[in-house]
Amino acid sequence: MLVKTYGSTLVGINAVVITVEVSVDKGVAFFLVGLPDNAVKESQQRIESAIRSSGFEYPGKKIVINMAPADLRKEGSSYDLTMALGILAASEQVPEAQLEGMLVLGELSLDGTLKPIRGALPMAIEARKAGFRGFILPETNAREAAIVQGLEVYGMPSLKDVTDMLLGISRPEPVTVDVRGEFFASADRYEVDFADVKGQDAIKRALEVAAAGGHNVILIGPPGAGKTMLARRLPSILPPLSLQESLETTKIHSVAGKLGRNTALVTQRPFRAPHHTISDVALVGGGSNPKPGEISLAHNGVLFLDELPEFKRTVLEVLRQPVEDRIITISRARFSVDYPSSFMLVAAMNPCPCGYYNHPQTECVCGPGIVQKYLGRISGPLMDRIDLHVEVVPVPMAELADMEPGRPSADIREGVMRARRIQEERFREEPGVHCNAQMGSRLLREHCRVGESGRQLLNRAMERLNLSARGYDRILKVARTIADMDAEAAIGTEHLAEAITYRSLDRERWGEK
Repeated sequence: MLVKTYGSTLVGINAVVITVEVSVDKGVAFFLVGLPDNAVKESQQRIESAIRSSGFEYPGKKIVINMAPADLRKEGSSYDLTMALGILAASEQVPEAQLEGMLVLGELSLDGTLKPIRGALPMAIEARKAGFRGFILPETNAREAAIVQGLEVYGMPSLKDVTDMLLGISRPEPVTVDVRGEFFASADRYEVDFADVKGQDAIKRALEVAAAGGHNVILIGPPGAGKTMLARRLPSILPPLSLQESLETTKIHSVAGKLGRNTALVTQRPFRAPHHTISDVALVGGGSNPKPGEISLAHNGVLFLDELPEFKRTVLEVLRQPVEDRIITISRARFSVDYPSSFMLVAAMNPCPCGYYNHPQTECVCGPGIVQKYLGRISGPLMDRIDLHVEVVPVPMAELADMEPGRPSADIREGVMRARRIQEERFREEPGVHCNAQMGSRLLREHCRVGESGRQLLNRAMERLNLSARGYDRILKVARTIADMDAEAAIGTEHLAEAITYRSLDRERWGEK
């Protein structure tokens, strides 16, 4: 008897429906075709044990399983449940009619327990597009898939529970999720707050500007100055995720297998802080079975690179294109996939190997030329793509004890959101552009005009700081953001002057002894 069941596989962050054809006929053999990888080929032993553990008979006949389309490689263990139900239906142990219109996925344990899968959300989206009425999957992934409206989602703990439902022994209710209620309930909850940071008002101002315009920023200062503490609080002053951004972010984390158990939505902006020993593939994504890297996991959020000069040069150089284009393309011989990577880059570094160059109290012990050599580990083109260069000076302990708590993140976020609303209105006719950092050359000419005095100030800064054309554009974008924060239609000289001060590493003779 021939039976068809349906599963799904991931291609990038999207899903493709897989048809699993199961034939049980006379003979004794097991054939699995359709370009399966080793994990799929090894499913025979898991399926046989799970079927017997669930109280059914494993047919002692010839079993042929074809996974179509046959030219698309099938990877992973999530087809176990799809094939197991196909075998039971083909051997007439469960009704085939109950499987019609159902997408089925799940990894089986030897005792029939269902284990989690990756990519439940994009698979559910594809199932609805393809006209399926329901989706059977492990219960730990059910809330994630139930975000998709118009699809009956059944989260099951084991193969026995699935067969009981198909046989009519049990009638479980589909899993439902109040998407908007869950989203708004936890959208603004952060465990850290800018109120915890005493002093450092100039640095907080710089981060507020960065958040208001979506700009990249680097913090440079000695150990213990508060660079990491400040960076980790940046998501708390960014505008909350929109529902569309939340769904997009959840989809990426689902494909990467990074969603927590029973998690439905990513409701807060991601903050990713990879260690400096990370490889370039782990950062941008890829591998033999391409998966999203850290820059895609930071999509709609913050990518924090602590101790920037300690990262390998090749790792830092692969950042240049996605920082500009906000998308990364992973190409292989037979296919290519695109992963979104629209993130704020926040980097932190010591000014020199010993960490105390320009320190107000501790003397730097690095020899001549060492500071410049240390900074030289970061290429000029990458540094050009960072809008704000901010020096962080430690707050003296004597003053720290007497200082009042800083402004809370909620107050700072209000100002950031006012500036972002101005930018949303400005770019409402520009698809894919939501903040000043995303402006291209045409929009820059249109929205960043300066007067004669501002032009003279910029020319002097160009000569003194030896800026590139890209650095010139970055100053204009930051000045546009500062003007938006002041609710000014035109960029004034005071806005340009503040933007120029955020180019610390471009100053003449910086880092020379």
